[in-house]
Amino acid sequence: MTSTSSDGAPHHHVEPHHGSVANKLNWLRASVLGANDGIVSVAGIVVGVAAATAERGPVFTAGIAGLAAGALSMAVGEYVSVSTQRDTERAMIQVERQELNLQPEVELDELTGLYEARGLAHETAVEVAEELTAHDPLAAHAEVELHIDPEELTNPWQAAISSAVSFTAGAILPLIAILVPPPSVRILVTVFAVLIALAITGWVSARLGGVNPVRPMLRVTVGGALAMAITFGIGHLVGATVG
Repeated sequence: MTSTSSDGAPHHHVEPHHGSVANKLNWLRASVLGANDGIVSVAGIVVGVAAATAERGPVFTAGIAGLAAGALSMAVGEYVSVSTQRDTERAMIQVERQELNLQPEVELDELTGLYEARGLAHETAVEVAEELTAHDPLAAHAEVELHIDPEELTNPWQAAISSAVSFTAGAILPLIAILVPPPSVRILVTVFAVLIALAITGWVSARLGGVNPVRPMLRVTVGGALAMAITFGIGHLVGATVG
């Protein structure tokens, strides 16, 4: 978005702000989804083991193992994925830098055309392109053409740590819910707690996305209930067979 000053010259300081907000919302949404994964994954594990045995030891061991494995898997997956994205961004910026060095006039015309495509008059687009190019040509092209901020490339370590932490935060809930109650009601308590937590994560995710929360809440709760039902059945069957 642009704003105009009293002399009619456009200012473009608002766009980075919106990009920053969008990035924060994306990280927050990813954290909510990571917590959702932790809830469902560990809930499925502990419910399945609890269906096979009444002892807390095996349930606790399986839950901790699932929590650690899931958190590490999420962290490694996010690190690899975001590292690839960052490498791609760096390569695109390098290509753009070379093009600016070799053919600055062509790149200026290209930037002008991009601003015209956004709705600016030709004269205004030329003025904006020239001013931004004079200030920082690489940043101007990266923002408009590549939709990248060279100063704020994606951080794989941040993504990895965020994913691991959010998964762990979600996984703690079913682990506590299965261990604290007495064996006779622990599965029921866990299912109840997990479904409430999933409904909350579904609501938060929907609100962050600006959509009606009913369907997202329904999807995550039904999916979580189905996952726990399947693992409960498997645990009960294996427990009966082994026992």
